[in-house]
Amino acid sequence: MGKEMGVEKLLVLFLVLISIRYSEQLQSSQVQTLLRIQHLLNYPTALSSWNNETDFCKIEPSSTVTVVCYDENITQLHIIGRKGTSPLPRKFSIRSFLNALAKLPSLKVLRLVSLGLWGPLPDKLSRLSALEILDLSSNYFHSGIPEAVSSLTDLQTLVLDGNRLTGGIPDGLGSLSVLAVLSLKCNSLDGPLPDTLHDLNNLRVLSLSKNNFSGDVPDLSSLQNLQVLELEDNSFGPKFPQTGSKIESIALRNNKFTANIPEKVQSYYQLEHFDISSNNFMGPFPPSLLSLSSITYLNVAGNKLTGMLFEDNPCNTALDFVDLSANLLTGSLPSCLLSSSRNRIVHFSNNCLATGDGTQHPFSFCRNEALAVGVLPQHQRQKHASKVILALIICGSITGGVILVCLTILIVKSFLAKKASAQNTPTRFISEDAPSSYTSKLFTDPRYITQAMKLGALSLPSYRIFSLEELEAATNNFDTTTFMGEIPNGQMYRGQMRDGSYVTIRCQIMKRSNTRQNFMHHIELISKLRHQHLVSALGHCFQFYSDDSSVSRIFLVFEYVPNGTLRRWISDKHARRKLTWTQRIAAATGVAKGLQFLHNGIIPGLFSNNLKITDILLDQNLVAKISSYNLPVLSENIGKEYCQTFPVGYNQREKYEEKLDVYDFGVILLEIITGRPIKTKNGILLLRNQLQVSMTGNGVNVVDVAKRRSSCSSESLRTMVEMCCRCLYEDPVDRPSMEDLLWNLQFAAQVQDDYHSSDASPISPIQPSGQLVIQ
Repeated sequence: MGKEMGVEKLLVLFLVLISIRYSEQLQSSQVQTLLRIQHLLNYPTALSSWNNETDFCKIEPSSTVTVVCYDENITQLHIIGRKGTSPLPRKFSIRSFLNALAKLPSLKVLRLVSLGLWGPLPDKLSRLSALEILDLSSNYFHSGIPEAVSSLTDLQTLVLDGNRLTGGIPDGLGSLSVLAVLSLKCNSLDGPLPDTLHDLNNLRVLSLSKNNFSGDVPDLSSLQNLQVLELEDNSFGPKFPQTGSKIESIALRNNKFTANIPEKVQSYYQLEHFDISSNNFMGPFPPSLLSLSSITYLNVAGNKLTGMLFEDNPCNTALDFVDLSANLLTGSLPSCLLSSSRNRIVHFSNNCLATGDGTQHPFSFCRNEALAVGVLPQHQRQKHASKVILALIICGSITGGVILVCLTILIVKSFLAKKASAQNTPTRFISEDAPSSYTSKLFTDPRYITQAMKLGALSLPSYRIFSLEELEAATNNFDTTTFMGEIPNGQMYRGQMRDGSYVTIRCQIMKRSNTRQNFMHHIELISKLRHQHLVSALGHCFQFYSDDSSVSRIFLVFEYVPNGTLRRWISDKHARRKLTWTQRIAAATGVAKGLQFLHNGIIPGLFSNNLKITDILLDQNLVAKISSYNLPVLSENIGKEYCQTFPVGYNQREKYEEKLDVYDFGVILLEIITGRPIKTKNGILLLRNQLQVSMTGNGVNVVDVAKRRSSCSSESLRTMVEMCCRCLYEDPVDRPSMEDLLWNLQFAAQVQDDYHSSDASPISPIQPSGQLVIQ
């Protein structure tokens, strides 16, 4: 029995010794691997203490070296060198280095930063199959990112910043379902981003700054966990990237973005850092960005953002940095940005703000620049350039001809004057009373002049915010004697301001839960509605519910237009006076100019305005002004008498938005010509057909009887009728552009003026040729 016990003890002791020896072999293997890594890295200073006796699992972690062990295996290896470390010697082999790393099978975290590593990233990365974090930043790796990275299925963080990598991002990265951080900053990567990025559902950080990427960013709105998007210093664009609502930082500086800032950005309640500087973003700047609930850094400098700021625009109290400089902003700088209550940095130079400090452009600069980027988009510039060249050629030829004619006339005048002097008889030169030629129209042709030159000069006060007390005083507390009529969701009043001027006040009742910010975008657009042929906006006022501070009423203040609607002067049976033919052409031209301003004079343009003749008002000088616009807050557009329909198969309504207004203009023109009120679609078709037939000399004459009592040029009438019929074509493609309309209307006015200035005698109505008097 004792012998058996002795053998048993010896067996146990043998097994213990074998276990200890096997454990030492495992540890020794990993020790030797670490020492091999030390050798391959050329014995950096940070690893100078490593040797055979080092207990690596007990090394005190530092900022340069950390080794983490678990269950006798190395699971984390962090080696951080000095910034700017030179490349390792030429004898260094990245393949040998990875072979050594592969002998650490439990390695989950590998950080090798600023160690001078160089060479292409090899496919052998796939052998580090347990990796969850890989950081090889600030080295000298070159060539592309190997597709083998996609096989690291447990990878959560991939950081390759500050290398010399080229090529694109492999499509296979989208298969890394647990990847949370992808950072490839400061390389030479290029091409578009792969669409597979939107499959990275766990991605929280996407940092691709300082590369050569281009094209639109894939739709990232499905990445609900994305918090940081850093894309600075690339060539991304033109569309603004789509992200989820939990985004905290967006950095798009120095790219090629040209689109608008999406309205969705105003709902990013977690957004803290927003930098879109040094791009070509256009469209309105949303002032609500200043008051986002988490915003601390806002930089929109160096774009072409438009819009009006107001002193009472609110700001987030945590906002530390704001740069609005080098845009096309107007109005007043919000007073909250100038508050001295916190150490806030604010830049706003090179706009058109009313700061009075000499750092701003004049208002006309921002208006003209906004027109330049809005009226002539990229795809139209070549067409515009060809028109300008054609105009210069024509103008040059005409100018030369005019000079030659003038010289001839001067010579003849000189000769005849001498002859008349010799005969002592007075002579009247026929050329002095000859009708002017139409060549001068080329110098005012709307096809060749800029939009800025077309804008009517206004003598209106600046747009401003009115107080409720001012409006109550102007209307005697909204007395019934100042009531002008009902409008959808409200009433309209006439007010007299303290300076004696009259205004129109639209009071619109709002539903609860709408804050002032909900309406600021519309208010900003309304503030731009200032033109000779628009009922121009003068200001606004908000009234709030007392219990929840939401907007209860909006008061919109417009200029007062005293002479009623255009229909009253055209087709009202009880009208004491009707417009002459010349005045009707002028009214039609004014409406066309107002429409062109709504389309091109503001950014974004207003289309599909559903105009009726009752939306056109005449001022004290009988100048036509449009009083209805397609803005949701101006709900007068609801319930129009007729609407435009499209032929079957027509599915590109947006492409022809301008042509919707052209059709409505044609209906107005039809009533101007015929003097008959039009209220139905069938009435439009019937009257148009009758007008076309009458102009051939056949059928019933449907031209306005009142107009037929005054003389007019047949050429002028024909031009107006032709444009009216073209505007009413069923297919929008066949309808004229606003530029064509304006050119023909101005031509009709020119020939009518020349006809009145001539000594021509009236002839019978509706003749196929010659002049006519419509009796």
